[in-house]
Amino acid sequence: MNLELFAQASLPIQWHVVLAAIAVVIGGLQLVLPRGTRVHRIAGWSWVVFMAAVSLTSFFIHEIQLWGLWSPIHGLSIFTLIILGVGVWAARVGKHRTHAITMSATYFLALILTGALTLLPGRMMHEMLL
Repeated sequence: MNLELFAQASLPIQWHVVLAAIAVVIGGLQLVLPRGTRVHRIAGWSWVVFMAAVSLTSFFIHEIQLWGLWSPIHGLSIFTLIILGVGVWAARVGKHRTHAITMSATYFLALILTGALTLLPGRMMHEMLL
């Protein structure tokens, strides 16, 4: 593990990594906590806030520039923000199946899969962790 690379990274990258790590933990707990409880709601809102922050910090990271300053990850960030809204709405109106599907898919696709892709050779997380 090379934490020096993390310390040398820009502040938006540092925030993005820390927020994503917290979101991974909270989201993982959400998958095993009993549904519909006060703890589930508090952890769920916390996870949504952290996921939104992860998405928003991505707009200050421009390591990959395919269209001006932007890359496909920025499109994913916009999509994630929209889907988080759909998931919250679904919970509020009692569409529990829609809520479960949108939030679980967001956890696995926008956080776990995308996080795994940061471990590819040539990426900072690969150099830092592997």
